[in-house]
Amino acid sequence: MKTIVLIFRFLGLILFGVAGFYFGDLLTGIIDPNLNTLPYAIGATVILAVVGFIAMPYITVYPINWLRSYLSKLSGQMLISALVGLVIGLIIAALFSIPIALLPTPFNSILPFVAVLVFGYLGVAIAIGRQGDIREVFNLTRKGQRSAAQSGSGKWQPEKSILIDTSVIIDGRIADIARTGFVPGNLIIPRFVLNELQYIADSAESLRRQRGRRGMEVLSELQKDRTITTTIADIDVEGVREVDEKLVMLARQMQAPILTNDFNLNRVAELQGVKVLNINELANAVKSILLPGETLPVKVIQEGKEIGQGVGYLDDGTMVVVEDGREFIGKDIEVSVTKVLQTAAGRMIFSKPEGSSNHKNN
Repeated sequence: MKTIVLIFRFLGLILFGVAGFYFGDLLTGIIDPNLNTLPYAIGATVILAVVGFIAMPYITVYPINWLRSYLSKLSGQMLISALVGLVIGLIIAALFSIPIALLPTPFNSILPFVAVLVFGYLGVAIAIGRQGDIREVFNLTRKGQRSAAQSGSGKWQPEKSILIDTSVIIDGRIADIARTGFVPGNLIIPRFVLNELQYIADSAESLRRQRGRRGMEVLSELQKDRTITTTIADIDVEGVREVDEKLVMLARQMQAPILTNDFNLNRVAELQGVKVLNINELANAVKSILLPGETLPVKVIQEGKEIGQGVGYLDDGTMVVVEDGREFIGKDIEVSVTKVLQTAAGRMIFSKPEGSSNHKNN
């Protein structure tokens, strides 16, 4: 940034200096043609060169940076609406300029410029105020095109991009889920998420470093799989340091959901109206639903907390507590479900060995 400002300062020094030389020479000739114009031209050159060196960043770099920062905070929907409104306003202004050009001087030269400003402003203001209606029009058009494409070629087209959180990459399940096709669209990993992943992989703490390196391996696996569309995007949100806050703001601007398993990020994003795809919620949703009285096979692997209990696990990780199952540790048995309990940690199934009453009598 400092280098760019310095370049523009020297550019301003040169441009204003050249303009000062011609301005001084011209002004001196107008005031008194008999005067020697060179000293005055040099003096004007020095003065305007200093002014250009100081003022150039304030009329070029700083306004552009401010405008870029301001636009980065606006949603993509608002920017598109403003652009549509501006184009429509300029078209209307151009149509009005045709009869205005027939007016006498100076109205035929001033009023077209005024019409451009007025109709351009009105177009932007009205389009932003009615951006919801504009979005509906685009959605209807897109749905019609997608329906035509599906009926014509039979090919499904991804609808939108999905922003990926660091925690999902480290978790690793995203690779398997993406291969199944249940995560449609383009998986976008912003550069700041990749930087955080690299920072974790270079951590001095052993466990943290291992998690970071596993995340890098999962990311490499996603990029190599041709069936998964993955993009590392050089996009950022200026003025924000926290990665989670950047991700939420970027999701709002892009109108894209966030794929995560971070509980805190999940809550913050939902509070700000951002759609969240939580892998943990997906895992709980696809667990098998069992009713009391149903039977299932399970391997008892350890003792439970209560006397005589055994504990086993289903393939999806659901804990199965087996009453009087301690004697079956290390064995595969059939159990009958007695109760299903949903807790904050997940689902627990309480059961008893199938035919346990017969077993006791024997």
